[in-house]
Amino acid sequence: MSAEESSARLAWRVTEPLHAMIYFAPEAFGRFAELGLSPIEGYFASRGGVFGVTGPGPIIATFYNFNPRLVRRAVPAIWERTTPAAALAAQMDAAGEALRRGLGDETVAGPEVAEAAELAGRAAEGACEFPQGRPLFAAHIGMPWPDEPHLRLFHAQRLLREFRGDGHVSALLQAGISGVESNVLQVTAGRSPRVFLQTTRGWRDEDWDAAVDSLRTRGWVDAESLTDAGRDKLAELEAVTDRLAEPGWAVLTEAERLRLAELTRPLSRTIVKAGLLDPMNLVKAARGTAGE
Repeated sequence: MSAEESSARLAWRVTEPLHAMIYFAPEAFGRFAELGLSPIEGYFASRGGVFGVTGPGPIIATFYNFNPRLVRRAVPAIWERTTPAAALAAQMDAAGEALRRGLGDETVAGPEVAEAAELAGRAAEGACEFPQGRPLFAAHIGMPWPDEPHLRLFHAQRLLREFRGDGHVSALLQAGISGVESNVLQVTAGRSPRVFLQTTRGWRDEDWDAAVDSLRTRGWVDAESLTDAGRDKLAELEAVTDRLAEPGWAVLTEAERLRLAELTRPLSRTIVKAGLLDPMNLVKAARGTAGE
């Protein structure tokens, strides 16, 4: 935890791999294939399934940094092959399998996971008191809580991620930053490889290059790196996002937030070492479904 990082942000950041792994885990791809879906279609179905059977509009609006063409190619066609309930169940089953493979049965059944699930669950339930203006998060609130501690931890972090994510979209809109521009900022900041974000989000080279030009005009990027002004803008965006995410963490004391981070740091590191956060898995899967 740095001097600038709040305990809420630390707890979220350290715990997030225990949820984020579901988007890269082979277990998820396998479950989606059983439903007749490609991995990227499964992503839209399992994350967007909380809206029910809809057209592409709600997913385009709330996922934000995906090319609308990519979403429209998948939605609503995915609902001809599966249902939202089946997609959500497939994701939860895959999460259980992946966490058990990555952490091991003994750790999954251990007291650390149970304690972390209790703390994260309280934070998530606190966030549920503030659904206004957070459409993707609000749609997740009605999902049932799993019984097993490792799945409760997964679900709690999923809720906290969507709560934070809706706030981040608000920050981007306030700053006048488009979906593709937000991807470019992440790449120029060195936070993610271009091949991952451009391919999985479905942006063509011309879309990407136009976004770079736009950010360069505003003085935020120079060639393909951030300028000082760009770093300041990114820091401002993160600060706004942190502030908007705070209400969900208010139910935990400072000590409890730090305890959650202490409990989940070794778990998340184990997940990373197990290869469950390899973005190239999704890159390879998405190449056949990128925007036209």
